[in-house]
Amino acid sequence: MTIDDEAARQDLVVAARAPEGFKLSTSRGPFTTHNGPYFHKITEDDFAHGFRATQRHCNGHGIVHGGMLMAFGDGVLATAVYRQAQRRAVTIRMTSDFVHMVRVGEWVEGTAWVTRAARSVCFVEGEVKTGNQVVLRASGVFKLFRK
Repeated sequence: MTIDDEAARQDLVVAARAPEGFKLSTSRGPFTTHNGPYFHKITEDDFAHGFRATQRHCNGHGIVHGGMLMAFGDGVLATAVYRQAQRRAVTIRMTSDFVHMVRVGEWVEGTAWVTRAARSVCFVEGEVKTGNQVVLRASGVFKLFRK
């Protein structure tokens, strides 16, 4: 085993630690699966997605890359759209505000809510947190697939 293989294995061990109530998400696309593992917690009224930040999620400054947070946030927004519309959708537009940084080992959790739904599009807002600290706020417009 090389040093890189060992580092990757350690990342997976760290990433696999999820808080109680979260289950491993297994029905994600290849891009999301590659960047995970991701977890989810669903209740009757709400949902949350989460992941444990690892070294491979980081930029050159040693903090989680903004693109990683945006990709995660996009999935969180899409989940809110699907839960409300019961239809798959694609992102038309997404805006993100970085509020704080995420460090290796931190649990990152996001949720979102639809603010307006029309026949063919949904408007959605969400936030990503570590603990009680918001790290990313996002909003988006999603095009709904035909039934």
